[in-house]
Amino acid sequence: MLFETIISEGIAHNSYIIGSAGNAAVIDPRRDCDIYLEVAEKAEALITHIFETHRNEDYAIGSRELAARCGAGIYHGSRLPFSYGTPVKEGDTFRFGSLEISVIETPGHTEESISLVVRDQSVSPDPYMVFTGDTIFSGDIARTDFYGIERRSEMAGKIFESIKNKILPLGEGVIICPAHGAGSVCGGEIADHPFTTIGYEKKTNRVLQMGREAFIEQRVHESPYVPPYFLQMEQYNKNGAPLLGCLPVLQPLGIAQVRDLINTSAQMIDIRSPTAFAAGHIPQSLSIWRDGIPAFAGWFLTYDQPIILVDDFNLGLETVVRRLVRLGYDNIIGYLAGGFPAWSRGAQEIGMIGTCSVQQLKERLQEESPFILDVRDIRNYREIGYIHGAHHIYVGELSKTLAEIPRNEPIVVYCDAGWKGSIAASYLAKNRFHHITNMLGGMQAWKRAGFPVEKLP
Repeated sequence: MLFETIISEGIAHNSYIIGSAGNAAVIDPRRDCDIYLEVAEKAEALITHIFETHRNEDYAIGSRELAARCGAGIYHGSRLPFSYGTPVKEGDTFRFGSLEISVIETPGHTEESISLVVRDQSVSPDPYMVFTGDTIFSGDIARTDFYGIERRSEMAGKIFESIKNKILPLGEGVIICPAHGAGSVCGGEIADHPFTTIGYEKKTNRVLQMGREAFIEQRVHESPYVPPYFLQMEQYNKNGAPLLGCLPVLQPLGIAQVRDLINTSAQMIDIRSPTAFAAGHIPQSLSIWRDGIPAFAGWFLTYDQPIILVDDFNLGLETVVRRLVRLGYDNIIGYLAGGFPAWSRGAQEIGMIGTCSVQQLKERLQEESPFILDVRDIRNYREIGYIHGAHHIYVGELSKTLAEIPRNEPIVVYCDAGWKGSIAASYLAKNRFHHITNMLGGMQAWKRAGFPVEKLP
């Protein structure tokens, strides 16, 4: 039996390849799909089927890309009119040697969500594992807010019934293979476990301990963050993302080229650390460290303006490109040749952001009252607490709330550890705010120093 999990870090996406007797299926492939072909070739297997458990919101599905390269058929739920592939319904069955994959419809996260039950008929007719997509995770259940406030109760009821009536009855020993792991925006409390089982989730998943009405009541009042790029992903995944053929080839750009592109509204992404960015950066650039791109690029980047990457040594840029492509950003045109050192050696204008330690901020607050901006997510703000007088705006929602931030006052930004604070500080600077300081170490350092923390009543 061939089985391998492919993890896409940053978006915490799990995709899978499974097969037997020389044939294989891929479940929920990512867009840079070469990895599946490599696994299949090593196993001397032919990918014949591609299954989508649902229309994803947080990344661009790679089904069409993979099918174009291996000729496999694409299969997805029938309750959404996809412009490609073949719809499947409850009870449809597919054979791969001794393996049998059958479809069960599990709406709730989305209307067309399906789960795929695997049986190894050479061993037993009982279910062995189930690919649940975004229906149930390790320790959590998927969000149900994508159809608007007026349908939250309905969708919460649907996912509750899908889990209780379709997935849990498969058997306690059945292995659950979800489409996301810890850190995904599709669930708030996904456990950091490489795999789980139905029996384990029945015992430990707090959401499964709720009754139907209590579960629906909780879901109706939840308000998960919705990055703006989700709308683009929904369209790409319903109609098929543009075919890549290969990853975008980045061009090394000279200083003059970069300056010209800036004047034509190019998007400058500085992927260095917050401290490097603060010490010196290209004016109008946005600070998103390389590992933060999967989680935060979709809040700030557009799909129609060219993207330029800025680093110090331009190492490992292919990883950055892959992460952007998974979010549908094909408009990456190049990088600053020679990195930021070339910019500074070229006597170009340099922007700077102030930084401070938690001790420096503590002393400063004894003499003045800057505008303190807390850009952590609402859960950390509520549960961990905040600095006295802080104003809370999640970093991803700054574009909608700039009017709430004073332009003529000093601003101190903080987050969990300083990285998201750098995003916020750079975005404010890009929008012509001045006197900005990013508190390095964030709330983690503030608490470790023993400084006072306030909490909401």
